[in-house]
Amino acid sequence: MNAAQALLERIHRDGAIDGEVIKVDRFLNHMVDPQLIELMAADIAARFAGRGITKVLTVETSGIMLAMAVAAQLGTPFIYAKKKRPITMREAYSAQSYSFTKQETTTLYVSREVLPPEDRILFIDDFYSKGSTLKAIEEIIAAAGATLVGTAVIINKSERNDIESILTLKDLTSA
Repeated sequence: MNAAQALLERIHRDGAIDGEVIKVDRFLNHMVDPQLIELMAADIAARFAGRGITKVLTVETSGIMLAMAVAAQLGTPFIYAKKKRPITMREAYSAQSYSFTKQETTTLYVSREVLPPEDRILFIDDFYSKGSTLKAIEEIIAAAGATLVGTAVIINKSERNDIESILTLKDLTSA
């Protein structure tokens, strides 16, 4: 069974679809199924193999498990943008992101120490919806002078075709 089939099966069995709201707390973003994460990571890593990715970047918290698994498959480190700047992070790139799920704006921070200009970044997230998080990440990567090689998500709820995903909203509504 491939990643898309496995994810679709889990959503139908343990999740719910209500329009654009997809409930996945029992296997992706509250309780996590590590075997499903590994299957999806292998799928995404295969799509970006040979593209010179030097780091995988995500945002805390829901993207961390997938980003770590993809980074392991690609043999690269991963970074997660923090939602609160710790006192140990002296110099940081930052940008604001609006969460439609949480109905709030958050500032994302990435330490300048971990994102040099020569990096080639793969951005990973759980969902792509309206693009606020990706826009913030693009600002951070541009400020660092690094290169965004691609974006991959578990579920793409938009019409954008330049974002790699395991499933799209159309896949969910037609199944």
